[in-house]
Amino acid sequence: MISPGEFNKVLDNRIRLGIASALMVNETLDFANLKEILDTTDGNLNSHLKSLTDAEYVAVTKQFIGKKPNTSYRLTDLGTKAFLTHLEALERLIKSVKK
Repeated sequence: MISPGEFNKVLDNRIRLGIASALMVNETLDFANLKEILDTTDGNLNSHLKSLTDAEYVAVTKQFIGKKPNTSYRLTDLGTKAFLTHLEALERLIKSVKK
């Protein structure tokens, strides 16, 4: 059986796992795209992005496109490794309960 310690607590949340999943298949995404993909509020998304940036799993780039500010996010190498490790633990869990 899989031990609870094998799961990553930072990624053990639907929104944070969704952010990491979206960034695994997209090099970068901006705030508006993440909000649309995850169907969440600004405040909720911002809170979860802060958790991921504090853990150094997500890097932030702030720039201007024309005169409009734009914030984009990408998964760091550490974030990629953490995501893949968490995914492997989930897969082991699924396999362990499959009859």
